[in-house]
Amino acid sequence: MAEGRREQPPHPLLSLPPASKRPCLRPAPRGPGPGPGHGSGLPSSRYRSPESLLDCAAKAVAEKWAFERVEERFERIPEPVQRRIVYWSFPRNEKEICMYSSFQCRVAGEEGPSAATGGTGGTGSGSTTAGGGGGSTGTTATVGAAGAAVTGDGLPFRRGIRLLETGCVESVLQVGFHLSGTVTEPATSSEPEVTHKVAISFDRCKITSVTCGCGNRDIFYCAHVVALSLYRIRKPEQVKLRLPISETLFQMNRDQLQKLVQYLITAHHTEVLPTAQKLADEILSSNSEINQVHGAPDPTAGASIDDDNCWHLDEDQVREQVKQFLSQGGYYGSGKQLNSMFAKVREMLRMRDSNGARMLTLITEQFMADPRLSLWRQQGTGMTDKCRQLWDELGALWVCVVLNPHCKSEEKSGWLKQLKKWGDLDVCPLEDGNYGSELPNITNALPQSNLAQDSPTRPRRSVFSRAVEACDLHWQDSHLQRIISSDHYMSPSYQREGESLLFNPQGLPLCLGEPRPLFYATPYLDSMSLNSQAVTRASFPGIDNSIFVFSPRVPELLQRGVTSTTNLEGWVGHPLDPIGCLFNTLTETCRMDDDNSMDTGEGDPRPPVYHHVPVWGSPDGGESYLTLALEVALMGMGQQRIMPEGLYAQDKVCRNEEQIVAKLQELELGDLLVQTLRKQAIQLLEAGPFSGLGEVIHRESVPMHTFAKYLFSALLPHDADLAYKLALRAMRLPVLESSTGSGDVGHPHHGISIVPSRYPRWFTLGHLESQQCELASTMLTAAKGDMLRLRTVLEAIQKNIHSSSLIFKLAQDAFKIATPADNPPDITLLNVALELGLQVMRMTLSTLNWRRREMVRWLVTCATEVGLRALVSILQSWYTLFTPTEATSIVAATVMSHNTILRLSLDYPQREELASCARTLALQCAMKDPQNCALSALTLCEKDHIAFETAYQIVIDAASTGMTYSQLFTIARYMEHRGYPLRSFKLASLAMTHLNLAYNQDTHSAINDVLWACALSHSLGKNELAAIIPLVVKSVHCATVLSDILRRCTMTAPGLAGIPGRRNSGKLMSTDKAPLRQLLDATISAYINTTHSRLTHISPRHYGEFIEFLSKARETFLLAQDGHIQFAQFIDNLKQIYKGKKKLMMLVRERFG
Repeated sequence: MAEGRREQPPHPLLSLPPASKRPCLRPAPRGPGPGPGHGSGLPSSRYRSPESLLDCAAKAVAEKWAFERVEERFERIPEPVQRRIVYWSFPRNEKEICMYSSFQCRVAGEEGPSAATGGTGGTGSGSTTAGGGGGSTGTTATVGAAGAAVTGDGLPFRRGIRLLETGCVESVLQVGFHLSGTVTEPATSSEPEVTHKVAISFDRCKITSVTCGCGNRDIFYCAHVVALSLYRIRKPEQVKLRLPISETLFQMNRDQLQKLVQYLITAHHTEVLPTAQKLADEILSSNSEINQVHGAPDPTAGASIDDDNCWHLDEDQVREQVKQFLSQGGYYGSGKQLNSMFAKVREMLRMRDSNGARMLTLITEQFMADPRLSLWRQQGTGMTDKCRQLWDELGALWVCVVLNPHCKSEEKSGWLKQLKKWGDLDVCPLEDGNYGSELPNITNALPQSNLAQDSPTRPRRSVFSRAVEACDLHWQDSHLQRIISSDHYMSPSYQREGESLLFNPQGLPLCLGEPRPLFYATPYLDSMSLNSQAVTRASFPGIDNSIFVFSPRVPELLQRGVTSTTNLEGWVGHPLDPIGCLFNTLTETCRMDDDNSMDTGEGDPRPPVYHHVPVWGSPDGGESYLTLALEVALMGMGQQRIMPEGLYAQDKVCRNEEQIVAKLQELELGDLLVQTLRKQAIQLLEAGPFSGLGEVIHRESVPMHTFAKYLFSALLPHDADLAYKLALRAMRLPVLESSTGSGDVGHPHHGISIVPSRYPRWFTLGHLESQQCELASTMLTAAKGDMLRLRTVLEAIQKNIHSSSLIFKLAQDAFKIATPADNPPDITLLNVALELGLQVMRMTLSTLNWRRREMVRWLVTCATEVGLRALVSILQSWYTLFTPTEATSIVAATVMSHNTILRLSLDYPQREELASCARTLALQCAMKDPQNCALSALTLCEKDHIAFETAYQIVIDAASTGMTYSQLFTIARYMEHRGYPLRSFKLASLAMTHLNLAYNQDTHSAINDVLWACALSHSLGKNELAAIIPLVVKSVHCATVLSDILRRCTMTAPGLAGIPGRRNSGKLMSTDKAPLRQLLDATISAYINTTHSRLTHISPRHYGEFIEFLSKARETFLLAQDGHIQFAQFIDNLKQIYKGKKKLMMLVRERFG
C-alpha cells in the first residue's frame, strides 16, 4: 500500500468487506470466489462449517486494531489475511444500524455489549464473498421483515428495510474500507422515481462517515444509508469486493497509471479536470507542499491509529435539533423527543459507544444555552415541571458517564472540568429548584441536626453536583465491593483484617470518617446497567441487607413511641432514583424477549415478560434476581421518609412512587413472588420507625397510600387478612391530625379549612388526599358483602380522611357499587354509603361548600334506597345534618314527594309516620328560620289542619320582626292560591308596612306585588280597600305607580271576590270620596314632587320624555273636580320658577298653553 495515504482525513463514506493489502504473496482474485481455506462452502444450508482460525483472528483484529497499526506491526501481511481483516471490519449487527437510524432500539434477548459484536460471525449462511470466502455467519443478529415490521414503519430503519427487500439497492461495491451503491426510491402518486448515490466509510466495525445524494439533514442515518448497510450485512456474497485503491494503483506500471488517469478525467472532466490540473502542477513543482510528503492519501484504506474510533454522528444536527426542541418549550411533542434523545444516550452507553458521552455533551451545551434560563432567573420564576424533569435526567446521565468503568482518567478529568464550569454558571438550575442546596451529597450525608440550619449557609448545589461528586468515587470502593460480593455487608462484625474502619457504632457505612446513606452506590448501579451490562449478572445476595437498615433498638424505639426518622434522604423521589436503578438492574437480567423483535420506539410497547434467574450461592437456593428486584422495590417504597421541601421535590416523590408501582404491576405474581411479597409486607409492618408502615411514624412522614394500594391489590387474593391490616394502617395521614387529638371522628368539624394555612409546605397535599381516598375506595369495593370488614374500613375512613369532598366521593362510589343495575342492592355497603354521607353532612354543616346542595340531594336518595327507617332517622335528627332551609325545601319536600312514596311502596301507616315526621320538621324549621322556611312549612302542613294553623301563626308572629316584604308577599300569594283570601289580605297588609317605594323607583320589583295587593283588597270590598290605601299612600311615593292603582280602582266596583256573608253594591267608587280621595291627593302630590325633582337635573335630551310625563300628570289632575284649575296653576308655577329653561318652557306652552 502506498505510504502516507492517511495524511488527510478519510472520505466521509463507509466501505464493505475486506480487501487485501499491498504486501501480498499472490495477486488478489478479481471476482467472486471462495476464500482461502474455505472450499466451496455450503450456501443456503442450515449446516455450517466451523470457523477457520484465520477468520477468528481476523475478526478480533478487525474489531480492535486500526489497520495502520496492523501494517506497522508486520512488515509483510499476506493478502488473504488483509482481505479477511477488511471483510470483518464492517458492522455485523443490524441493531447497531438501527441504533443510529431510530430514536430507540432494543433487540430482544440482548444480554450486553457482546451482542453487538455479532457473536461468532457475520451475516449469511456460509456463502463466500467476492474477496475470498464466506466464513460461518450463522450467529449474526439479523432482523427479519416479520419481526421488524411490527412498529415504526415511518422511521429510517424500517424504510431502509423496505427499500432493501423490494430490490431498490443496486451497484454495490466495496473498495477497501469504503462501500458505495445506489438506492432507488420508488415512484409515488406525487413524486417520480429517484435514484440516490450512497457512500459509507467504516473502521473497526463502526460506520465512521456517510454521504447520500438525498441531502438528508438529521441526527439519524437516512433510509438509503440503512438500506445499503443492511445489504452489506445480509448479502455480503453479492457485494463486489476490491482492494483499497492504493493497492490496485501499486500493481500498475506507468502506462497503466497514465491510462487510468486520462480515462478518469475523460469520464468526469467537468468535475475532475480543474482539480487534476491543479494537482499535476503541484506534483511537477519540486518545492510544492505535496512533494514534501511521502505517499498519498487513500480514502479507502481505513482509519489511522490516531483517528477516533466512533460511529458517525452529525454533531451540528444534534445541536440544531436540541435547540429546536428547547425553543418549542415542551409543545408539539418536543419533550417526548428530548426524552427519546436521552434514551438514545443511554442506549449508546449500554453499547459502550463513545458517542454516548459525546452526544450528551452536545445536548448539555444546548440546554445551558437555553435563553429561558436567564429569563427564569431574572423573573424569579421556576421552570416548568417538564423542563425540570429533563434537567434531572441530564444530571443523572452525567453521573453514569463519569462512573463508566471503561473510561480513561483523562476523559474523567475533562468531564469534571466541564461539569464544574457548567455548574458554576449563574443560570445553571439547582438540584432541587429553590431547595436544591438542602440535600446532602453522595459521599457525605449531613448530620440530621444540620438540616435545620439556615439555607444561606448551605453550599449551592446544581443539577451537576451529583456528577461532580461521582468523579471522586471509584470502582475499588470497599463498600461497593462488599455490596457486590458479600452476604454480610451491613454487619460491622465482618470487618476484614487490616481494613480501615468501615462502619460507625450505629452500623452506618463510613466515607472519609463520616456516615453516609447506603444508596451512595446508586450511581454505580446505574452505570453498571448502562456501561457494563454483564455486571448485572453479578451476585447480589446481600442487597436486601444493604438497603434496609434494621437497628437492634427497634423494640426499644417502639416501646418509647419514638417518631423521629434516621433517613436523611428518601429513596423514592431521590435525584439518582436508587430504587428504580436497582429494580431495573435486577429485572433486566430476568427479562425474556422474542429474539426476532426489535423495538424502534414507535407504537405501543409490549409489556416485558420476566422469568426467574437463580442467584448463585443464595443460602436457601430459592432466591432469584426477580425476587430481589421485588424486595428492593418494596423496601424502597416502604421506607419512612420526611416530606421534602419545595413543590417540585414533593411532586417528584409522588411521580416516582407511581413509576415504581407501574413497574411492579408488570410483574406476574407467581408463588415465589407472592411468598416474597408476604414476607416483605410483614417485615414492613414490624420494622418500627424505619418503615413508613410501622406502628409509629413521624408527623410529617410521606404517606404510604399509593404503595399500600398496590400491596392491598396484590395480597388480597393470597392473604386477605394481611392485605387489610397493611392497608388500614396505611390510611393514616398524621400531618392533618390536630396536635391535641383528632376529637370526635363522628363530628369532624376541624380539617380542610385550616390545613392549608397550617401546613403551607405540603404543596401536594391535595394529591396525597386523593390517593388516600383511592386506597379507601379500593378497600370498600373489595369488602362488599362483608359487614365486619366494611365496618373496619368505615371507621378508618372516618378517623383518617379529613376532606368532606373526598368522603362524599367515597360515599358515591360505595353507593354505585352497592346498587348494580341488574342485581339487588347490597344493604351492607349501602349502609356504609349512608354513614359516609351523614358524616359529610356533619362536616359541611357549618362550612361553605359549593357542592352542598348536591350532597344533600344525594343523601336523601341514598337514605331512600336504604329504606323507611333511614328516612325517618334523618328527618328526626335534621338539626345535626341540615340547615332549616335544606331540611324543608330539599329533604322534607323530597321525602314527601309522590316518587318517594312509590319507590318505597309504603302502606298508609308508614306514609302517615313519614308525613308526621316531615310536618314536625317543617314546624321546627319555621320556628328557627321563618324567613326562609315559612312557605315550605305551610306547604308541607297544608293537609293537616292543626299543623297548618300552627305554621300560619308562626308566620304572623314573625311578620313584624324578621320577615321582609318580598317573603310576606310570596306567602300571601300562596294563601290566596290555597283559598284563604282574608289571610292573604292580612299578610299583604303586613308586607306593605315593610315597603318603601321612592318617587323614581318606577321599575321596582315590588310594584307587581303592590298592584296585586291593591287588586286583592279591591276584590274583597270597600272596607279592605279603605284599610290598605293608607298603607299604600305611606309606602309608595312613585307617581306613576299611584296613578296606576287609582285608575284600576275606578274601573270596577269593589267586592267582586264574593266573600260569603257580604253584599256587593255593584257601584263604582268616586275619587271625590273616601277612600279614593286620599289616594288621588297623594297621587297629585307625588306628581308635583316628582316634577320638581326631575327639573333639578334635567338635560335637553330628556325634554320630550318630560312633556309626556306632564301629560300623564294632567290625566290624574283631571280626575278631581277642580283638577283643570289645579293643573293650570301647576303649569304657571313651573313657567315662573323655571323660566331660565327657555326651550323647555316653550315646549310646555306649546303643549299645555
